[in-house]
Amino acid sequence: MRFYIRKLAALFLTVLLVSVITFLVFQVLPGDPAQIVLGVDADAHQLAELRKTMGLERPAAERYLSWIKDTSTGELGTSLRYQRPVADILQERLPVTISLAILSLGLTLIIGLPLGIYIARRDGKISALFLSVLTQLGVAVPSFWLAFLLILIFSVTFRLFPTYGYVPWHESPLGALKSLFLPALALAIPGIAVVIRYLRNTLLDQSRMDYVRTARSKGLRERSIMYRHMLRNSLIPVLTIVGLLIADTLGGSIVVENVFALPGLGNLLITSIGTRDLPLLQTLVLYIAFIVVCINFIVDMLYKIIDPRIRLKR
Repeated sequence: MRFYIRKLAALFLTVLLVSVITFLVFQVLPGDPAQIVLGVDADAHQLAELRKTMGLERPAAERYLSWIKDTSTGELGTSLRYQRPVADILQERLPVTISLAILSLGLTLIIGLPLGIYIARRDGKISALFLSVLTQLGVAVPSFWLAFLLILIFSVTFRLFPTYGYVPWHESPLGALKSLFLPALALAIPGIAVVIRYLRNTLLDQSRMDYVRTARSKGLRERSIMYRHMLRNSLIPVLTIVGLLIADTLGGSIVVENVFALPGLGNLLITSIGTRDLPLLQTLVLYIAFIVVCINFIVDMLYKIIDPRIRLKR
């Protein structure tokens, strides 16, 4: 119980620290939000009135405390660019990014785990060497370049998937899947390569352990040793990598969503940066950071489930 309390306290402090850094960074960015909203032709009186309405005339500490208080109660403010409540905008855009992240993570695990096991079992074979070379390329190539390559192959050449745009799930599940598949695959390919490499190396390390030699001396089949013993012990470092990949997926979606013109949080974040939409921008950054911190918390909890021998005391 003490461990869980400490982890929750660490989660709270991390989010609090991120909120402070987020607020301070956006205070020193060049440009006047009021000037951006009204344009360069606005007179001084209009600018002064808008700054007062936006609370820009108040001390920074007072504005920060007011922002944290409003955010904690669900009052996320009004977007300067869209002139709509930030909460409503997030509610519209969040399903796109969440769907993209879930599909990308699903492809990473569905493809990465079996191939990692396959390469480990056929270590030294030509097929395993070929896949290892491909994983090197997968790690090296950025997601946005893969996005353009996938569009060229599957959208322009074979016309199997749409080039851009998004179809909501409630309108057409198949259409939504087709509109998200290529961007999810572009995000998943580097993660697949990382999972394959880590799982292969971990399984090979486990194969040299004493308990594996003992299991073989008892006559257990290789498949049983692999899936009942070696794989479970190999999942802990892979789980850590998966937690990091989720954070990378949220970061990578910022570029990939713009390539495929998906109306998600990544596309919204780029737009809000360009327009200095502080209420929307600060909320987006804090929201994404909160998701990443919560994912790391869940990963720590899963360590104990995978291996009951672990005592997570930090």
